[in-house]
Amino acid sequence: MVRPRKKLTVHDLRKLKGQRCLTHIHVKSPEEAAAADAAGIDLMSCSFDSPEAQARLPLLVAAAPTAFFSGSTPHGMASPEEAIRTGFRALELGASSVYCSVSAFLIEAMAREGIPVVGHIGMVPRHVTWTGYRSIGKTVEEAKALYRKMKDLENAGAYAAEIEIVPHNLASWLCKQTTMLLMSLGSGSGCDTQFLFSCDILGDYDERIPRHAKSYRNFAAEYRRLQNERIAAFSEYIADVKEDRFPGRDHLTEMDAALLDELKRSVP
Repeated sequence: MVRPRKKLTVHDLRKLKGQRCLTHIHVKSPEEAAAADAAGIDLMSCSFDSPEAQARLPLLVAAAPTAFFSGSTPHGMASPEEAIRTGFRALELGASSVYCSVSAFLIEAMAREGIPVVGHIGMVPRHVTWTGYRSIGKTVEEAKALYRKMKDLENAGAYAAEIEIVPHNLASWLCKQTTMLLMSLGSGSGCDTQFLFSCDILGDYDERIPRHAKSYRNFAAEYRRLQNERIAAFSEYIADVKEDRFPGRDHLTEMDAALLDELKRSVP
């Protein structure tokens, strides 16, 4: 008999720091969550930044009930009170922790209330106007700034931080300088988790894949094939209706002819 997987806690994750690199993906649907769980993915992330995403979270949790989910909070939370309410709402809907690319000020407010929080350092897409899309930390000055930001998050009470597009040797060194788990997205294999988005892994789109990612399937081609099959099926249906090939006798039921005749005679 296969024993069910144990649902990880933040306590478990902290004990795993330095022991092995955990697999970690962002999923978009219950089907992806169930597949990731069946494959044995350690950690999952999902969006929690819109009403639609918030309604989807319980469906993801139901599809992978033993998975550890981090929900990404809305951009632009305006106060500690809003951040705390958002964090508790995510936990109530089944998240194990929340991800925020916000300042240590708001992260500290959530952490003080016992909400497990993941911060973000390196190339932060929501703040890319300040840096551009590039590797962050190639100079001593930028590396020092990354170290300070990491320590700010650690001191604020974050249990982890995503580290995005940082030189791999710097990221490996930073990981050894903090009690937080560092979650590598494009920052090498020397951190505590290796993070990718399901859309990259599955090849969901036609654009050039980011340098830091790898596609293991070509779902975009399969989606195109299925769309062509939809068009073909609908066209065949139209032709069958026009040529009186559908419905056929095997699609229909029939009243007994004698009873139908009786009905006709009985109706004025």
